[in-house]
Amino acid sequence: MSTAAAANIRENLARLRDRIAEACLRANRAPGSVTLVAVSKFHPAEAVEAALAAGQAVFGENRVQEAASKFPDLRPAHPALRLRVIGALQTNKARDAVRLADAVETLDRPRLAAALADAMRKEGRRPELLVQVNTGDEPQKAGVPRAEADAFLRLCRDEHGLAVGGLMCIPPADDDPRPHFGALAELAARHALPTLSMGMSGDFEAAIACGATHVRLGTAIFGARPPPPGPG
Repeated sequence: MSTAAAANIRENLARLRDRIAEACLRANRAPGSVTLVAVSKFHPAEAVEAALAAGQAVFGENRVQEAASKFPDLRPAHPALRLRVIGALQTNKARDAVRLADAVETLDRPRLAAALADAMRKEGRRPELLVQVNTGDEPQKAGVPRAEADAFLRLCRDEHGLAVGGLMCIPPADDDPRPHFGALAELAARHALPTLSMGMSGDFEAAIACGATHVRLGTAIFGARPPPPGPG
């Protein structure tokens, strides 16, 4: 990666941190109460290293196989690095996700709950789990339907023994995101869940106003995504 490209990532991160801090202050929240998750999807390990050099520690990856190609080699030199799986997760990748990740944000169906519980027993690791809620009930999108979220959270806890730590959502692209963020926050409050992963490059300030604890930013940090690698 060129020096100029690394400098651009550093400058983008600094600007976004300022915007996050300002959004927190407007919402009467502590600036440190929101974690920036750098979404490195399709970007090379060199881009992740540039972000690490700029003080970024928390990263999000959509695909387990791509995460496996980047992050294990970076961890020894960066013990503070934290990896979050933020893409739809196939049940046959559950064990890999548990082995690699510090958090899985996309728990959304009973079979995946069972697969993650089994993987945690086998791996002896317990990454943080977030339930993804399809707040817009969009048929093409992953996530638990909004009306089923309470029951699914109880199933995860009571049937599979999973300690779910929070919720995640991706509002419909053409909707005002604030009602979706508000609904997710209300659901989290009912279940005493501390983590709310919501808000991306175009709406993270609104998400912070609604209580987001994690915002997921990719192109605003790394620029336009390169073409995706092969299937994985």
